[in-house]
Amino acid sequence: MEFRIFSKALYSTWILYRPERMLIDAGEGVSTILGNSVFAIKDVFLTHGHVDHISGLWGLVNTRNNAMGDREKTLRIHYPLDNRRIESLLRFVVDMNPSLRYEMEITPLKPGQEVFLRQAGSFCRSIIPFRVKHTPSEISYGYHIMEERRKLKEEYTALSQRELSELAKEKGRDSITDRYKKKLVTISGDSYALPVEEINDSETVLHECTFLNAEDRRNQNHAAFDEIMKSVTMARGIKRLILYHISSRYSSQISRWKKRAQDKLDNLGIDVLLVHPERYFEI
Repeated sequence: MEFRIFSKALYSTWILYRPERMLIDAGEGVSTILGNSVFAIKDVFLTHGHVDHISGLWGLVNTRNNAMGDREKTLRIHYPLDNRRIESLLRFVVDMNPSLRYEMEITPLKPGQEVFLRQAGSFCRSIIPFRVKHTPSEISYGYHIMEERRKLKEEYTALSQRELSELAKEKGRDSITDRYKKKLVTISGDSYALPVEEINDSETVLHECTFLNAEDRRNQNHAAFDEIMKSVTMARGIKRLILYHISSRYSSQISRWKKRAQDKLDNLGIDVLLVHPERYFEI
């Protein structure tokens, strides 16, 4: 399993990415649904300061402080630099919890500022925020989860596995490989349809899709289905698309829209999933 998600536009959105024990946004009810799993969370990354994305933060902090669980882990909270709504909430949360029994770090992030997540064996993972367009007064981010990988240098591609092993012993692995960074996941946050260059080569794209029908949208504050499909079909390297933050007006239509999306993307080999706005989602 990689993701646990609840997302109902206007009410509550949160995304748990299990491999890195990180939470993207902290909407209402997150600690109620996750229960003692909140003790495993190492990082919270907030996309913006609208209530449906941050209202569960106080409960999350309080649950980790008072429920039965491991308090040895530091909770790191990251948010868009100069987002005043989030800063106000964080001041309130800190004031209301003057005697925390665990360490909590709060860090404002600039676009492009890389945050280390984990190193295990041959790979290293990090997360990088990027600016997105949402409402004019709100500083909003999306996030790329990155993995540093290695690939064989071009001049050694014709060698056999035995020859490569001997060369690696002689010269070291770094001498025959180049490091590169791969986008594992791109998360849009609340946004217009992301530009093609932002989602290119991302294995999994989680994109907000508040409006399945663009005609239902009154203001250009969120993405609509056809706009996302256009960006995704023009992009390269995407293996999975997860649409979330869907308005509850479409609750009875999710299966139909999922089929429509899959029909559009089947020839590209992209698997499509929709997060039902009334249901807990797990994959």
